[in-house]
Amino acid sequence: MLKNDILIYTQGIQLRCLELKVQGERLHYGRFAISPFEKGQASTIGIAMRRALLQEIEGTCITCAKFRGVLHEYSTITGLQETLYDISVNLKEIVLKSDSNDIWEAFLSVTGPKEVTAADTLLPPRVKAIDKSQYIATITQPISLTIELGIERDRGYRLENLSKYQHGQFPIDAVFMPVRNVNYSIHVFGNGNVTQEIPFIEIWTNGSLTPHEALLEASTKIVDLLSPFLQIRFGNTSFLENRKKSFDLERSTSLQSYPSNPTKQNEMIPKNLFIDQLELPARAFNCLKRAKIYTIADLLTYSREDLSRIKNFGQKSVDQVVKELWNRFTIELPSERLGNN
Repeated sequence: MLKNDILIYTQGIQLRCLELKVQGERLHYGRFAISPFEKGQASTIGIAMRRALLQEIEGTCITCAKFRGVLHEYSTITGLQETLYDISVNLKEIVLKSDSNDIWEAFLSVTGPKEVTAADTLLPPRVKAIDKSQYIATITQPISLTIELGIERDRGYRLENLSKYQHGQFPIDAVFMPVRNVNYSIHVFGNGNVTQEIPFIEIWTNGSLTPHEALLEASTKIVDLLSPFLQIRFGNTSFLENRKKSFDLERSTSLQSYPSNPTKQNEMIPKNLFIDQLELPARAFNCLKRAKIYTIADLLTYSREDLSRIKNFGQKSVDQVVKELWNRFTIELPSERLGNN
């Protein structure tokens, strides 16, 4: 029995693809088995993988549309079968694929009569429409329809605020999730006192990722989320005692005025405190990472003007960073350029 236990323990985890189906350009299905796991481990893997597949994988979609000469989203255009609201809903369903986090612009300019589909959209080189036959609108008269589109890459979903947009530009509630659905089940088998578990995972995607690619990316996300815990080191005192001291220090320093010198501010913040602590929106967080700003110490070498010069980092993102720094650490970024960036 001891020999069997050793063999099971040293056996590597294997991933097997049991089934792959392309049920349409916008619906791919895959079923996988991962084994072996000891009793109780498969549930942990199944829950983590399902959450990562649905919430952590990034996707690309249309986030706004601008119609020329239009006052509001419920307007109608003579010669156009749909209302602008209906067109916005159809644009929301367009499945796109991109490997870039940049904010893109696309255009649609069509003269009718014609049925308008995704194939009529002029997309940037690094953005691809998965299903070019996706329906957008029908032009019933010889008129021209021109739409300017904004395209972004993010994760999860975003509910837009209509009050932010003017002059015919309307936000589109964005669903960035390329994974449509995930199911997992656990099969238990054993021999005597040795029990093993196999989780079976079913994945449906919108075609911008294959189920295998989605599973690989979700696995990478889980590893990245947990890797900071590998850097934790415990001294002679307990973790709770260290945490209490850290909390007391943060509380006492928050009652003081931080100096305006970013270098001195940086010395008061732990070097390994990542910008994740600010809980910024995904767009602002990704822009900071692309600018190689990973920690609070890195961030404090920038002024507000420096941040505004980062590509795709608008004034709204600057305001969010300033607000979070003040609320969490009572630190105020200087307005003027520091001259070292």
